[in-house]
Amino acid sequence: MNPNVGQVHLHPKLRAYVEQVVEAGFDSIPEERKKRLRRLARFVEEKRAAAESADLTYICTHNSRRSHMSQLWGATAAAWYGIDGVKTFSGGTEATAFNPRAVAALERAGFEIENPGGENPHYRVTYGPDAPVMECFSKKYDHSFNPAKGFAAVMTCSRADESCPVVMGADLRVGIPYDDPKAADGTPEESARYDERCKQIATEMLYLFSRVEA
Repeated sequence: MNPNVGQVHLHPKLRAYVEQVVEAGFDSIPEERKKRLRRLARFVEEKRAAAESADLTYICTHNSRRSHMSQLWGATAAAWYGIDGVKTFSGGTEATAFNPRAVAALERAGFEIENPGGENPHYRVTYGPDAPVMECFSKKYDHSFNPAKGFAAVMTCSRADESCPVVMGADLRVGIPYDDPKAADGTPEESARYDERCKQIATEMLYLFSRVEA
């Protein structure tokens, strides 16, 4: 048992959320997705064994919803399991903006998020009072903000998965597509759909890092 599990200082609401997800377990994840997540866990182990940064870049079409959620939950899950040397990023095949509905779902989960305003706001996000501030904004996956080589490309939507069969500079490319909560925008189910996707991504990122040998 990794003695560092749960030692990170998360925001209280987020800690309760993570504890609830971990307590519920990972049986809801289909075995095929678990296999892909374990491949990412091995990538993290290999990079750490080589004393290299384990960089994960989450990619969807617009870098507005699923890729940002995955980036933030990936960082939180690594911290929860005490896995250092991990850096998470996100990008799209085109740039738009971090969708405010996705931002709201992450805030409901317990992340603290500052919005500086603007057409494509550079949100400042933290998972804990002592955690580094993560600057989240929409960008193409090959933006200078992201690593140019040696990273794992994690395809979080089927459209990006199909349109980017090769991600230049990536050491590994893994597809774990999520259904787009955008389908519920403007409907009574909007918040519930975003919360559902947020929890699914949280569950899978926590599973991923639970499989990394500390």
